[in-house]
Amino acid sequence: MKILHTSDWHLGKRLMDAERLPEQIAALDELADICDRERVDLVLVAGDVFDTYLPSAEAEEAFFVALKKIAGDSRAAVIVSGNHDDGVRLAASASMACEEGIYIFGNKSRTFPVGGSRPVRAVASGERYLIFENAAGERVYVNALPYPNEARIKEDKTDEAFSDKVARWIARGNEGYDGTVPYVLLTHLFVAGGVSGEGERNIELGGARAVSVEALPDYGYVALGHLHKKQRVGAKGRYSGSLLQYAFDEANTEKSVVLLSTREKEISVEKEIPILSGKKLYRLEARGVDEALRLLARYEDCYIELTLHLTAPLTTHETQQLRACNEGLVSLIARVRTDEVAETVTRAALSPQELFALYYRSKFGEEIPRELLSAFLSLTEERE
Repeated sequence: MKILHTSDWHLGKRLMDAERLPEQIAALDELADICDRERVDLVLVAGDVFDTYLPSAEAEEAFFVALKKIAGDSRAAVIVSGNHDDGVRLAASASMACEEGIYIFGNKSRTFPVGGSRPVRAVASGERYLIFENAAGERVYVNALPYPNEARIKEDKTDEAFSDKVARWIARGNEGYDGTVPYVLLTHLFVAGGVSGEGERNIELGGARAVSVEALPDYGYVALGHLHKKQRVGAKGRYSGSLLQYAFDEANTEKSVVLLSTREKEISVEKEIPILSGKKLYRLEARGVDEALRLLARYEDCYIELTLHLTAPLTTHETQQLRACNEGLVSLIARVRTDEVAETVTRAALSPQELFALYYRSKFGEEIPRELLSAFLSLTEERE
């Protein structure tokens, strides 16, 4: 059986003021083409389908159109909600979508119907798992855990460590697993040791909501979403990375999806397949406006963050010149060197968690306790 792992589409996400939905649609079309070319049986989407709880109608339409293409007439797709998704809203169409081979797990536990005439179909299901079978009789077990916290799982907060809770929630999705078929855990988590980027800087502050590698299964394949840089964690875990480059620290990094294959009881990574759609992001530096103008002229059809080293502040005319030179210039950082060097912190650039930690230090003269930070994160993480 051929399985494709993707995550973090963030449909509707913008870069500064730049609209990126057309790029996202092109990347999803490319994803559907990969499924056809590689004869994929099952597609796994590890959360953060949308960028906000209330996506635009255009973003929702892009989602449904893309899923229809990706599932096609012969494939199945499994989606779990991420922290950016409203799990209830995302899964509102689940009872109808499964008839098209699309299985959506949101906040609410549900057992999907099994059988049907599609070449790849669910042959067993439980509240948090599905077993799929293709036309050749090959099977795979999918433990589907949407982005978990106490509120979404409908549990009260306790002193139980977060990693222990996640391990328990994972075990709940293993209730139908007997070890005789290949296994996948599909989830949206921040695993300790994972490398986050500028787009996810808030999720690891203090490590309060990090999940230890030991909480993950040491067998099968763990299909992860949440971190936008593709990477491995632990023995079996892998982040496929985001659909497009969404932050400038991802400049010059390749976006891809992961192709898996099964053989008897085993599942393994066959290869990573690049996603070529979408504009590239570049971080550029220049000394003076003239050098910047020459540099900007060399980078077309991309998004640019330009750091400009100056000896005097930019004039309005110079700023207009730079932006007119390349419409992809979405971030302009002017660093003016003077005889007096002072370090300043722009509070507008800080996350809510960082502001809270800064306030606590100013108020009490010490670092914020981890338990208090964890409580604060639990209130804010849904909207990050």
